[in-house]
Amino acid sequence: MNFKKSVCIAFLGNAFNDTRVTNLVDSLTKEGFEVRVISFDWTSENFTGKDGNIAVFKLDKTNSHIKYYLNFIKILFTQLRKTNCDYYVASDVYTLPLVTFFAKFKKKKIYYDCRELYPFLAGLRNRKYLQIAIRFIERVFISKVDKVIATAPMDAQFIQHYYKITDPIVLRNLPKIKKCTESINLRGKLNIPENSKILLYQGVIFEGRGIGKTISALPKLEDAHFIVIGSGNKRKEYEKLAIDLGVEDRVHFIGTKSQEELINYTTEADYGLSLIENISLSYYYALPNKMFEYIAAGVPVICSALPQMKDIVDDYKVGWVLDIENGNVASAIEKIMKEAPDKNTMKNVLEKASAELNWDVEFEKIKGKLFT
Repeated sequence: MNFKKSVCIAFLGNAFNDTRVTNLVDSLTKEGFEVRVISFDWTSENFTGKDGNIAVFKLDKTNSHIKYYLNFIKILFTQLRKTNCDYYVASDVYTLPLVTFFAKFKKKKIYYDCRELYPFLAGLRNRKYLQIAIRFIERVFISKVDKVIATAPMDAQFIQHYYKITDPIVLRNLPKIKKCTESINLRGKLNIPENSKILLYQGVIFEGRGIGKTISALPKLEDAHFIVIGSGNKRKEYEKLAIDLGVEDRVHFIGTKSQEELINYTTEADYGLSLIENISLSYYYALPNKMFEYIAAGVPVICSALPQMKDIVDDYKVGWVLDIENGNVASAIEKIMKEAPDKNTMKNVLEKASAELNWDVEFEKIKGKLFT
């Protein structure tokens, strides 16, 4: 007879493209849980959807935002109704109401993986009524869940005080330790000279991620190329900026790469950029998983002087911190490229940091608090 406990995770995003979901599924499976994931995709071209234990349902956002959300709710409702798991996880605020409803109806435990400070997202800072609506939804339902999971210490403290909840669990969004399995040779593919440094950004192409600031710095960084891995609604705007500044031959947008192949690209960089701008409370508290992916790939980090990122770089000596709000980004990066040790010199430091800053170590610390 099978006595395995089961977990259902719901996430408004493609589970296969999300490190946190895939890592959580892998770790829970190794702990003996049966895991079901309900996730969604509306950005991948020619995507037809995938079913099975990790399901990805196709959404269309091109014509109507209202139709998109109604379809999302309909699919999520239908799929949750079919499940009968021991634990339910809402992996964002968008799935939180329905997941909470079904978990309570089925008298099962509900966990909220609060991976962002959702009412304070940068994209909402000029959308007052949507901010109010999300804050209201989160406040109502966060009080009904059994446990809240946060992605960083300062986020956990903020959530605890803001919503008056107790003991949120901190599970940082760290990568698993991976090795490069294939040499990509980005220099050859993108015609980058050997004497040029590769600055890399990987992640969503949104406002406030330092992409525009980096492109604007390139005219003064003659020995640098900038590679952007990812997708997002600001790509065309940043491509135009590169053309306007005459650096389009040194800015390379190469699209989204799968989690399995990403490290093969990351390792080719000389510096990994995490120049998050202080344009919202969510960004102020930023501790992006991409920064840890740079470290895991043996690439030094250049980050902005926001507290949680700065703490990691300062504590582990894995890179440099820039004051991008008041300082000259071009001159600061130029100084690093000319005077700071290169990634080969920093190899041992980066390997030591990666041995601590990885998902398996992180999950081991808190697994006794989860699903008990």
